[in-house]
Amino acid sequence: MTEKPGRRLTAEQDAPSVSVDDLLKERAELRKSLADLKRTTRSAVVRRREEQSLKPYQAELIRMQKHLEETQQRMIILFEGRDAAGKGGTIRRVTRYMNEKHYRLVALGKPTEHQRSQWFFQRYVEQFPYGGEQVLFDRSWYNRAMVEPVFGFCTAEEYENFMHGVVGFEKDLVRQGTILIKLYFSVTKDEQARRFERRKTDPLRQWKLSEIDVQAQDRWDDFTHQKYEMLRRTHTSWAPWTIIRSNDKAKARLNAIKVILNSVPYQRLDPNLDFVPDLDVVVSGAHELEIMNAQMLREGRFTV
Repeated sequence: MTEKPGRRLTAEQDAPSVSVDDLLKERAELRKSLADLKRTTRSAVVRRREEQSLKPYQAELIRMQKHLEETQQRMIILFEGRDAAGKGGTIRRVTRYMNEKHYRLVALGKPTEHQRSQWFFQRYVEQFPYGGEQVLFDRSWYNRAMVEPVFGFCTAEEYENFMHGVVGFEKDLVRQGTILIKLYFSVTKDEQARRFERRKTDPLRQWKLSEIDVQAQDRWDDFTHQKYEMLRRTHTSWAPWTIIRSNDKAKARLNAIKVILNSVPYQRLDPNLDFVPDLDVVVSGAHELEIMNAQMLREGRFTV
């Protein structure tokens, strides 16, 4: 059979044409994909190292927990601070390897009408630890000092009654042998905004974003004022506040654990570990008040 006459296409003529712009765009996209992959891999490696560095201190927490059990001491840890300040992530690291029989995590929701008619502290007291147990409050009775007045969830009278009563309430609690640790996680406004934005776009974190979170940026100054009043009126020698600077989550978690470990005179598992908190991360409530007072004198406003 003879081949039909006609023009034969070369390989170059048969291939689809690709412009230089298309090739440059494809190269740029490939470079971006490779950069994203490197960044993700590097971040995963860093996170892995950070988690590994916590393990010796998490082992110390187990030893401390055993000491509390043996001595039948009670411990309460309050985790307070702005939304997206890293409270939940720190709690998970603190409790990750601890004996579940001897600690409880308490995160109380909105009070019922029946509870609103009770003594304010009653629903919290019902959650208090028995001998040898730890209770960690993910937000506590200090909702009345921070969130409730900002959003109008309590009256001015209810707020004042709380602020007058909480100091004596905590003094009695400590006097009767309970170890009380009050942690306030402090994050900057820009970092909070970045974390909120991530919650909006990350399907694994969207559940964390509440209506109150959405308003947190707009109410930033209101929360700062309430923080100042809370520290000024409830930071005491028997129940002091400890501020944890939490823009760097890994440092915040490590240093919060150190603060907890240093609150109990137990026999160290590894005395060669560094138990000294980073002073750039851990700030006493008294010093935070000094910083805030200086800001007000210098700039006419609070910036922390």
